[in-house]
Parts: sequence; structure tokens; C-alpha cells
Amino acid sequence: MTVTPPLERHHAPRDLADRVAYAFTRFLRFFADTFFARRYGHRAVVLETIAAVPGMVGGAVQHLHSLRRMEGDRGWIRTLLEEAENERMHLLTFVHIARPSGFERLLILLAQGIFYNLFFLLYLISARTAHRVVGYFEEEAICSYTEYLAGVDDGTHANVPAPRIAIDYWKLAPDARLREVIVAVRADEAHHRDVNHRFADELA
Repeated sequence: MTVTPPLERHHAPRDLADRVAYAFTRFLRFFADTFFARRYGHRAVVLETIAAVPGMVGGAVQHLHSLRRMEGDRGWIRTLLEEAENERMHLLTFVHIARPSGFERLLILLAQGIFYNLFFLLYLISARTAHRVVGYFEEEAICSYTEYLAGVDDGTHANVPAPRIAIDYWKLAPDARLREVIVAVRADEAHHRDVNHRFADELA
């Protein structure tokens, strides 16, 4: 049986690198709150295109690192690539719930291009800080999905039927609705949070 990680778990910054990672995350959260406000479906579509980048970058860099050193990777590559795939499935799910506008598609193109290159450089310079950033990203994602869930529960957002892709991926009930999707996605984010904070601790 899969155990869902606790939602209310925060890694308190311990040094300058942690504080920079946390401040950067809070800055991006401010931008997301300002731009998307309570449009959580559209926020999910745009931000999940970004969230799927770190796992792929980390997996590729760890793969090359393993090849250069001719040694094992302790299972990191598979874990990071699975994270990237999981975040991609979040995106494909929410595209069925909140269709992105033309402007949002342009924003995705620009944001992904900028973020991919910045994160790649960060991972080369300090993989520990890169994983800490992702851990904090996931903490904020949990908060956003919790707010989204509250909006569904109080009727602010329609509890629409879950897309078929979500039902198949998370093995939800055939009559599952948006609420069940958000709960499943939030549990994924909690798992990614713990994994990335653990990787950062191991690299410290």
C-alpha cells in the first residue's frame, strides 16, 4: 500500500544556499499569484511545464556523471526521470481541464526556454542547491493545490469529471472528478518534495 507523505512539511533553510533557494522560490510564487490569481487550472498548466524540467535535467546530468566516473548512480537517474514523467502527466491532465490560451502557450515557450537553461547551469554549479530549489518548488505546489482543492470544495471551481488520462494514470474510479485528481497530484508533489530535499541533504 502506498503511503502518502505528510503535506505540512517544510525544510527550514540552514545556510546561505538554502536561503537563496527559498527566496527565489518565494519570488516565483509571488509572480504566479500575481499573474494567475485564482485561476488554478491555468496556473497548473503553465507551471507543470516548468516542473517537468528539473527531473529531466537532473537525470541527464547524473547520467553523464555516472558515465564519466564509471560508477553507479544509487538509483538517482531513474528517480529523476520518473519525476519528470510524472510532472508531464500532471500537465497533460490539466490541459483537459483548463485549455491554455494563445498567450499562455507563448508564456510556456519563453518560460521553459529560460528556466531550462538557468536550471541546467545551476545543476552544474551546485546540484545540491538545484535539488533544494525543487524541494521548495514542490512545497509551494502543495500549497497551491490545497487552495485549489478548497475552491472545489466550496464551489468556487466546478468539480468537473476527471479526464480519462487521469483516471487511467492514477487508476481512479470511473466516475472520479476533479477533486480526486487534485488529491492525487498533490500527493505526487509531496513525494517529489521529500525526494529532492533528501537528495540535497545527501549532497550537502
